Amino acid sequence: MAIAYLCQNFAGMLQLAFIRNNKEKVVEALKKKNFKDLELIEKIIEADDNRKNLQFQSDEKLAQRNTASKDIGALLAQGKKEEAEAKKQEVSALKASIDEISGKLAETEALLEGLLLRLPNLPNDLVPTGLTAEDNEVVRTHGDIPKLYEGAVPHWDLITKYDLVDFQTGVKITGSGFALYKGRGAKLQRALIQYFLDYNIAAGYTEYVPPHVVNYASAFGTGQLPDKEGQMYHMALDDLYLIPTAEVPITNIYRDEIIPAAELPKKMTAYTPCFRREAGSFGKDVRGLNRVHQFDKVEIVCITHAAESYAVLEQMVEHVERLIQSLNLPYRILRLCGGDMGFASAMTYDFEVYSTAQERWLEVSSVSNFETFQTNRMKIRTKDENGKSQLLHTLNGSSLALPRILASLLENNQTEKGIIIPEVLRPYFGADIIS
Repeated sequence: MAIAYLCQNFAGMLQLAFIRNNKEKVVEALKKKNFKDLELIEKIIEADDNRKNLQFQSDEKLAQRNTASKDIGALLAQGKKEEAEAKKQEVSALKASIDEISGKLAETEALLEGLLLRLPNLPNDLVPTGLTAEDNEVVRTHGDIPKLYEGAVPHWDLITKYDLVDFQTGVKITGSGFALYKGRGAKLQRALIQYFLDYNIAAGYTEYVPPHVVNYASAFGTGQLPDKEGQMYHMALDDLYLIPTAEVPITNIYRDEIIPAAELPKKMTAYTPCFRREAGSFGKDVRGLNRVHQFDKVEIVCITHAAESYAVLEQMVEHVERLIQSLNLPYRILRLCGGDMGFASAMTYDFEVYSTAQERWLEVSSVSNFETFQTNRMKIRTKDENGKSQLLHTLNGSSLALPRILASLLENNQTEKGIIIPEVLRPYFGADIIS
């Protein structure tokens, strides 16, 4: 994947100057991302025109009021009380006019912000055109699909056979989509988490243990809100949200900060449980561990210079690829088409491992570059050599999401004697086989 990527200076909420000066390019990019409400661009420009007009009127009236206020003092000093009184009335009328314009300006600014928030990030020029997952570009496929013995079964049967995960008790404790790991299943889960963290730390990522709940500003900063309210668990009493990924708290560490250029890139990793409603998910593809409401994931996040972010994206893809290779799982890497990308992403690579017993590919990681979409919301900046503030780029990736990794490990490594533990996990798990 040694590709010369094209960097675009798109910000999210997209910068108004860029939208105005590149309207046709923005519309074409939104079409690539399968964004339907293209009239929104004209509405944004119209609202911005109104904002500028109101701001001009306000500035003009303020200047008139300031001049009139100064005249009052001069007139009083000259003993011209009647003229001074007339000026006072003029100032009062100007103040009332300014207040009225200020109210309209606040409404227009709120409208403009609301319109901008509806715009997704624009895709990089190299993102494939397409509408659905079938249009994603297969970048690379690696590994042979194992041949299982006759009688091999999917992971939901294996976890019952070896007493690794108890879904029924999870339902009793919480509800559908919540799993209770137990015994060797809990130990294998812990082994995977520790191995993933150690692997990331060895590659230069600093480990964090962040809060598992965030405020609105944090969820807004990374683009979860207001786009994904239906997927987030919201605690109304405290107005806090359970995190859908460690990306949210980790990236927000640097919200409203200027990072010295010498400290870049910032490479961070964290293990957290993740919470997603997964509303509307049903059918055979969500059985067992394939799709749950609470799952464990180790995340990597990087904040870097704009000019370096696509080289960093390639490095992160290679980092995750080596991790999956170490587990000896067959996988493929997809570059997502515009229509299959997330709201905040400028480019995304998905990793899928092959589940032999289910005979299908399972997504286990997404690695994305958000360019300035998140940093513009969070005001994460650096200073260039001239001392001017510059927005940085953010990237993140799953390294790795555990449920489907665990499902694939169980299914692909099953034998008549038991489930073989990958060699790299044996020091963490303390055994070679689950039998």
